[in-house]
Amino acid sequence: MKSVNLAEKLAHFSTHWDPHVVADYNENEVMVVKFVGEYPFHKHDNTDDFFYVLEGEMQMDIEGEPSHTVQAGELFIVPKGVVHRPRAHSEVKVLLIEPKGEPNSGDSDREAAPKTRI
Repeated sequence: MKSVNLAEKLAHFSTHWDPHVVADYNENEVMVVKFVGEYPFHKHDNTDDFFYVLEGEMQMDIEGEPSHTVQAGELFIVPKGVVHRPRAHSEVKVLLIEPKGEPNSGDSDREAAPKTRI
């Protein structure tokens, strides 16, 4: 058992849309990610999608709804099966929690890309 310094972990990489695993929690991976711009619309058929903004501000676009602003210190959970797209005008740092093996895109017909552990 040990503590995990998220700021320290985020300092290890500069890539965007590239989640890095920092811990395991039950059958889930706890990850940090940086992003700017927009991710394609997608959905996760078998799991909710968890976002906790550590630094910055992001928008969560939900198909057929107005955009939701999520600021540092706030979390946003997209229910499974809901089409969504995270985006940010400036770089944002986010904590994600996903079941192990879940593809980033949520596409159930696609193998999950390997995630870097730091």
